Amino acid sequence: MARRALAMAAGALSKPQLDGVERIIAVASGKGGVGKSTTAVNLAVALALKCKLRVGLLDADVYGPSIPLLMNLSGQPKIDSANKMIPLENYGVKCMSMGFLMEKDAPVVWRGPMVMSALEKLTRGVSWGKLDIMVVDMPPGTGDAQISVSQRLKLAGAVIVSTPQDIALLDARRGTNMFQKVHVPILGLIENMSYFICPGCGQSSHIFGHGGCETTAKEMQIDFLGKVPLDVHIRETSDEGKPIVASSANSDVAAVYNSIATRIVDKMRELASAGAYVTPNISVG
Repeated sequence: MARRALAMAAGALSKPQLDGVERIIAVASGKGGVGKSTTAVNLAVALALKCKLRVGLLDADVYGPSIPLLMNLSGQPKIDSANKMIPLENYGVKCMSMGFLMEKDAPVVWRGPMVMSALEKLTRGVSWGKLDIMVVDMPPGTGDAQISVSQRLKLAGAVIVSTPQDIALLDARRGTNMFQKVHVPILGLIENMSYFICPGCGQSSHIFGHGGCETTAKEMQIDFLGKVPLDVHIRETSDEGKPIVASSANSDVAAVYNSIATRIVDKMRELASAGAYVTPNISVG
């Protein structure tokens, strides 16, 4: 059903600049530490397992790649006859990360041009095959990497991840505004670590504040996609490389991610029907 919905939208949205890839979305945050990569991984797996889509996951955080750990993947990619890397795969998702090409604890001490070159190889230097959607785990911030991805790939939209606290929301606003300036549609805002449910008494506590993301979404006139709790099982399954939507598919937390993934597909179809997508137009200065 979801695959047919995306196929129907294909005529209304410009094709991305990657052969065989129908749609590319960015999962982004204005700052680090808000759970963006964990969110990106669980959304990608939900799109594959729940929405039955052909999914790719690109780790664009060259300086701090985390997809190998979160997806329980290791080793260098093989090279095909066209001299392109073959993505590693787990949980029905094809993955590519700088983490596959370097030692586990090795730092990436590169200047901007080298990062841009690496991103080029991680996108066009990969044999992705046929994908309904690619999820890009963006590095935090609004710098060269974010602009480069927006400039070189025709993004169908961006998902913004934030915690409810004011300091995170300030940067989430900046990230949202950056994508809007380069004409990338905002698919919505996710409130991560929204609340904590005490395993002993069952009481809900809003450790990082309450309702901040929902209020921000209303003020910025973008969709609020949902609330992901601060749950120890998310942390445990992430550290084990077993995304919770796959390892605990019937859990309440998995249901949250599945619901958000479904809403993202619906939002892309809505934007396509409205003809809202515009090819990114970058201007600096």
